[in-house]
Amino acid sequence: MAKLVIKDLNKVYENKVEVLKNVNIEAAHGEFLVLVGPSGCGKSTLLRMIAGLEDITSGNIEIGERVVNDLAPAERDIAMVFQDYALYPHMTVRENLSFGLRIKKRPQAEIDERIQSASKMLNIDHLLDRKPSQLSGGQRQRVAIGRAIVRKPALFLFDEPLSNLDAQLRSQTRIELAALHQKVGATVVYVTHDQVEAMTLADRIAVLNKGRVQQLGSPLELYNHPVNTFVASFIGNPSMNFFKGNLEISGAKKIFSTDGISFDFSDAPTPKKSGSYTLGLRPESLKVLAKEGRESQGTVDCTPKVLLIEPHGHETHLVATLGKQQVIIRSANPKRLQVMEAATRGSDLATTIDRKAMHWFDSTEEGGRVNELS
Repeated sequence: MAKLVIKDLNKVYENKVEVLKNVNIEAAHGEFLVLVGPSGCGKSTLLRMIAGLEDITSGNIEIGERVVNDLAPAERDIAMVFQDYALYPHMTVRENLSFGLRIKKRPQAEIDERIQSASKMLNIDHLLDRKPSQLSGGQRQRVAIGRAIVRKPALFLFDEPLSNLDAQLRSQTRIELAALHQKVGATVVYVTHDQVEAMTLADRIAVLNKGRVQQLGSPLELYNHPVNTFVASFIGNPSMNFFKGNLEISGAKKIFSTDGISFDFSDAPTPKKSGSYTLGLRPESLKVLAKEGRESQGTVDCTPKVLLIEPHGHETHLVATLGKQQVIIRSANPKRLQVMEAATRGSDLATTIDRKAMHWFDSTEEGGRVNELS
């Protein structure tokens, strides 16, 4: 295990394209850190710079309290698992696992012990004499991970390792990776564009966009307290609903207007001053009211028109229009599910907004979170 420290890191290509801008990240001993963001945000470039496969324009990278800027990849004590597995097709699984150790001229007894331990841990001990062409995608991925484990590096680097797997296998492999991390206790930096992978695997997540770290924190911190509209929209599935509008405060009266719709938030926390804001609502924060006993369930804030109902078994997603905007409502409560299933396309549903789950952002380009509410 090793601590990873990235200080003021920048990457600029010869054509003056800035890929990474003043990146500062720390991963503690044994931490599972996930780098997440859309395509082109710089997350894979950052991983390659940690590995020594990309040059640093400026800044420092420390692995285990050692600056590694000028060290070759082989000298950094890291192991990398690639998206395409990168196995030697002419070698057996056993030979693939032992290759790095043989290059380092480790004793054969040690090589055999490490292979046996890693293969049992990954449930590939019965595949040691097969070649990669005889393996499924999930088995090849386990071999690639095993090849990293046998080296016992200070730092594991994963570059979108599950993207080539089908949905069911990807879900199963996520579980195996989480369990493996607990067993090995290694420091891991994991790159993905899939925020579901990030939320389920990470101790902490670094959200990148346009070469900058937007927010670094635990999965729940990012979900419940996003620092801006980009993080709020990227973290969470389905994505957060946004309403750009104007807040008018007059005494105790607080009215938020957006696209011809007005909400009375006099009983809710809002920014302290009138002005232009963006209101963010998670799909589960919009709650459909049942017809019976509606008065006791909450205030009818809006009546979105149903476009599509998506049953997911344990929950239902309802796609609707509210004014000129499309929104998504999610319900997991059995009673609410009955309401959802009773809805039909084109019908209007009485809906209330959870006052404790409203997110306010300013009207700047960055859409920064407004924390001071009243």
